[in-house]
Amino acid sequence: MSREHGLQQEKMFDPKNMIFRNLGASGLRVPVFSLGGWLTLGGTQKGDTVKEIMQLAFDNGINMFDSAEGYAEGNSEVEMGRVIRECGWQRSDLIVTTKIFFGTGRKDFNSRGLSRKHLIEGLNHSLARLGMDYVDVVFAHRPDTTVPMEEIVRGFDWLINAGKAFYWGTSEWSAQQLQEAHEVAAKHNLIPPTCEQPHYSMMHRERFEVEYEPLFKKYKMGTTTWSPLDSGMLTGKYNDGIPSDSRYATNKEFFAETVAKLKSPEGQAKIHQVQKLTELAEKELGCSMTHLALAWVIKNENVSTCILGASKPEQIVDNLKALDVLPKLTPKVMKQIDEILGNVPAFPVSRRLSLVLAEQSRLQMLDVLPS
Repeated sequence: MSREHGLQQEKMFDPKNMIFRNLGASGLRVPVFSLGGWLTLGGTQKGDTVKEIMQLAFDNGINMFDSAEGYAEGNSEVEMGRVIRECGWQRSDLIVTTKIFFGTGRKDFNSRGLSRKHLIEGLNHSLARLGMDYVDVVFAHRPDTTVPMEEIVRGFDWLINAGKAFYWGTSEWSAQQLQEAHEVAAKHNLIPPTCEQPHYSMMHRERFEVEYEPLFKKYKMGTTTWSPLDSGMLTGKYNDGIPSDSRYATNKEFFAETVAKLKSPEGQAKIHQVQKLTELAEKELGCSMTHLALAWVIKNENVSTCILGASKPEQIVDNLKALDVLPKLTPKVMKQIDEILGNVPAFPVSRRLSLVLAEQSRLQMLDVLPS
């Protein structure tokens, strides 16, 4: 084996003990933990630190990197693209995603949103910043009610057929909007969204577990969830105030409203819940609150991948310890967690009735079918 070939082999992806799931109904396999660039990569962190974080993620089984045109005014894409080139990773070993909506720089009417014009021009600009010919998934970063749904779906369909992306998805769309997108795609023989990128955590469950539940069943929609630690709330770091190196402190303007809520009676009640969950994690599971919160998210099989954020390289290795906690989340432990949180979403009456009838039908079938 030549020295050059040996060096190339060293740069190939090794999945380690990472778990992989299909991204919804697609054939794309994604790691249950991916790395995102929001606020940190290209934002608060630049240069060698970004490279150290991404390299460590890759070395530990994370080969999916998520960015957006609006992250650090496009600089997140620039930094990610630079690191990928410098590390010499094979493009086929990577899953790179970006999001279009907010634009960068001057925000006139046509330089943001989901018009066909901005979808095409926006992704072209993103690809230039990344230094790539295509991304694996391009997302509609938010819904755009000023643009006809048919134009949006046709725009993403064109991007895929032009080879600029393999799949498209949405972020923080309502179930109704997703349903409409699928109906438009079916009517006009276009490519529907493969996945949604919603906020999902122990403290933020309603939309994911109730509103999207019919979509998971009907379309097998994939998800790339974000903020599993609620910007650090679920690590316990804010139990005794706001540390100077925390996200709430380093991004004061962005989190001003969140900090204000943290000091309210409701915020203090959440801190008390985190304290009780921390006790459960440490005494019964032998892990940290962070590991428990992350494992809880990927315990839900409708989570294709959970996007991690990191401002320090060591956070990557620590967060991945959640993989060892996942098998410990037995039905008994999950029930304990729900009792502490007290926020199990309630299905609408009509939905609860349909679930009861479906279960009754299933049991009746078991009685008549031979074992």
